[in-house]
Amino acid sequence: MKTLLVLILSVAMTAQAQTGAKELPKDPPKMNLSAALPGNLFVELAKAINPAVVNISTTAIPKNSPRMRDPMLDMLEQLYGFRMQQPQQQQQRPQQMGLGTGFIIREDGLIVTNNHVIAGADIINVQLSEKSTDVFEATLVGSDERTDIALIKINPKSKLPVAVLGSSKDVEVGEWVAAFGNPFGHGHSMTKGIISSKGRDITEINKIPLLQTDASINPGNSGGPLVNTKGQVIGVNSAIDARAQGIGFAIPIDEVKAILPILESKGRIARGFLGTALGDLDPEAAEYLGLGELRGAVITAVSPGSPALKAGLKMYDIVTEFNGKKIRTSLDLMDAVADAPIGQPIKTKIIRNNKEMTLNVVTAERIEEKRAVRAATKTYAGQKAPFDLGFTVIDPTTELRKEWGLPDDMKQPVVIETERNSNASKGGLRVGDVILDVNKQPVDTAKDVLKALKKGKNTLRIARNTRIQIINIE
Repeated sequence: MKTLLVLILSVAMTAQAQTGAKELPKDPPKMNLSAALPGNLFVELAKAINPAVVNISTTAIPKNSPRMRDPMLDMLEQLYGFRMQQPQQQQQRPQQMGLGTGFIIREDGLIVTNNHVIAGADIINVQLSEKSTDVFEATLVGSDERTDIALIKINPKSKLPVAVLGSSKDVEVGEWVAAFGNPFGHGHSMTKGIISSKGRDITEINKIPLLQTDASINPGNSGGPLVNTKGQVIGVNSAIDARAQGIGFAIPIDEVKAILPILESKGRIARGFLGTALGDLDPEAAEYLGLGELRGAVITAVSPGSPALKAGLKMYDIVTEFNGKKIRTSLDLMDAVADAPIGQPIKTKIIRNNKEMTLNVVTAERIEEKRAVRAATKTYAGQKAPFDLGFTVIDPTTELRKEWGLPDDMKQPVVIETERNSNASKGGLRVGDVILDVNKQPVDTAKDVLKALKKGKNTLRIARNTRIQIINIE
């Protein structure tokens, strides 16, 4: 009887517990859902975007370096009784560097890609479709290493299909996207996924916070477009996290659009320069200085004659704010200085000997970039082409032959400068081209080139590396 009573009480308590328990929510979260995803969405995206995607391959010409003379030549000279020249063709053979992707943004052949795709290349070749036998040699319009964006240009025979640039500011996490590119040389490949995250701040890769996507991105996809379901480019595929699958990064297209006009007009983005060596303030040092949670970039050295020295910055100053931006690390300061207007006083907050101070710092243009510009424009005095054709030629000297790796017995005139956006540049003429004839007239000197040129259309036969090409300038 007692056992039965216990069982009845147990059942009653269990029923009571079940009756009093709160049920788990069953209603799904409220979502503002649009129309169902069309079954042919990615089919249509492929048709719309792929014609504007290009495959890019790059090559580099090995720079001449002094070589040991082949002893076989000495023996042959003694046998035949005359001087024999060491062959040079082998050391001039182009070396393939890599593959990448780009996309056409203007009908005349203007293409966006990554800077790391074309960096260091002497030759940039563009293929419009994987099966096409036509390969266009592109000219570099402009590039920026810190944002990893480059503009290149080809000269097509007709108008080209283009990719439309959208906006990245309204992109949502979870939004469908498609990535286009040339992974491992598999031309015009397409993958799909979603936006996994926004604003990924990976300063080692890029100064711009990146879009993260799980659409498959592989080596060769670099420079290709990341596209939304409207067929608009919202990013430029740039990098992957090699430690995992499905973690790719793209440069937001709004940031790219902001620098495109500068790259096209000036060829580069001018970066600010302070002239300091920097370090980070670790927690132990901050505690020792009594700064608590405050962080900053520590100046560990100041270069003589630098903007930093002129502004009064000293070793061990801690920069906490620059141009209105809070500084917590040395990378923060490097980016803030690079983005600051050049030649204008910038309010800079520092801590020196545990006291807060404010200085005005006038940044200069980064020294390395100025040197690059001087190197690119050369110092040789040549003769400028008439009729505003936009190029300059010179008769090769011993010094020029040695510096540019030209054969010792090469005497034909060489192009030493092409003006940006000139007829010569648009026609495909490049610095280093050797001119063989102009309008079917053989030329031996720079003066011969100038005499043979005419107003209107000009046809030049040139030697470029190991190839003979025809260039039309009009």
